[in-house]
Amino acid sequence: MDKVLSFHQGSLPLLISMPHAGLNLTDAVRDGLVEQARSLPDTDWHIPQLYDFAQEMGASVVAAEYSRFVIDLNRPDDDTPLYAGATTGLYPATLFEGEPLFKAGLEPTTEQRKQYLEQIWRPYHDTLRNELIRLREQFGYALLWDAHSIRSHIPHLFDGTLPDFNLGTFNGASCDPALAERLEDVCAQAQNYSHVLNGRFKGGHITRHYGDPAQHIHAVQLELAQSTYMNEVEPFAYRDDLAQPTRQVLRHLLEETLAWGKQRYGV
Repeated sequence: MDKVLSFHQGSLPLLISMPHAGLNLTDAVRDGLVEQARSLPDTDWHIPQLYDFAQEMGASVVAAEYSRFVIDLNRPDDDTPLYAGATTGLYPATLFEGEPLFKAGLEPTTEQRKQYLEQIWRPYHDTLRNELIRLREQFGYALLWDAHSIRSHIPHLFDGTLPDFNLGTFNGASCDPALAERLEDVCAQAQNYSHVLNGRFKGGHITRHYGDPAQHIHAVQLELAQSTYMNEVEPFAYRDDLAQPTRQVLRHLLEETLAWGKQRYGV
């Protein structure tokens, strides 16, 4: 297996995770995909570009290189469902619209999927865990921002149009409520954007598993509507005219996250 993730170690107590930004496919997955899946429509498109200011701020950043169609890094390794109703698993079998992801009989084998778990999923989570431990040892706490995006209208997954900024803290379990309140305030002040806290997206496995306020690790997931920074239809083009004001809000959210941490812990 070639490079499975990219990692930049920063100088602040903030780690940004991008588990669904990858575009690489294994041969088995590529050969088995149905035609409508070949453009990788369920990707969290352009997330590294959208957040490219974060490294300049001093944040650590880890991003997946392989597509979620190979293995979903935001699902637990035992594939326990995270959401009631329609969802996708550790090894996705359907597109977001509910259609089959693979041609009949051409899914990766059990042995191949075990390889994906060991060689793609585990290195990503080892990197997450080790960096969070390092940050907590250095600063006394760690802040985890799980960065996602999704099309704003997917009837199979949710009703109507998704709010622009979907903050998830696993119903308050993954971070201090005071941090969530500050982030909500930032979103409320952002003109022309809508937001919700713990709506349809409450945080996936990464937020739920690593967020542990009692151990001074605070995790937040942001599921961003892709209409805020790109065209949601093929070829899924990045729109700088949309992205620039969205990036300003994202920067403000990360700055407030860091400011809260410094105020709470004095570091």
